[in-house]
Amino acid sequence: MPPLHHLVFVTALAVALGACASLQPTACRQGEQALVQDTLYLGTGKPQGGVVTPQEWDDFLQGTVTPRFPQGLSVLPASGQWRGADGAIVRENSYLLQLVHPDDEASDQSVGAIAAAYKSRFQQEAVLRARSRACVSF
Repeated sequence: MPPLHHLVFVTALAVALGACASLQPTACRQGEQALVQDTLYLGTGKPQGGVVTPQEWDDFLQGTVTPRFPQGLSVLPASGQWRGADGAIVRENSYLLQLVHPDDEASDQSVGAIAAAYKSRFQQEAVLRARSRACVSF
């Protein structure tokens, strides 16, 4: 019989590999296309005080987001909270930016570039990115 730590390792490996299997492409119905939906959660509070103004947001959207995703996007105003690195709960108004795109490297890099640009431009500690597979039809 193998030592207990080997069994634990093999069990953990099997669980991890099983979790990876759930990331397989979504099987879409006839007439649907498999794409990726990224949602970025973009807080508007600035660490030095103040907020991202509607004009600053519009400039960011037109100058940074739209050139990368000219085919379309959705923006939803939101209000939320999160725990910062210092442990404090931050409550602020936010924008949810939804981007539906092909599952390719160029799109992935574009979404990452948008998040990085927002963090840099508005001195944000974090931008949450939620990525999921979606079946879409037009």
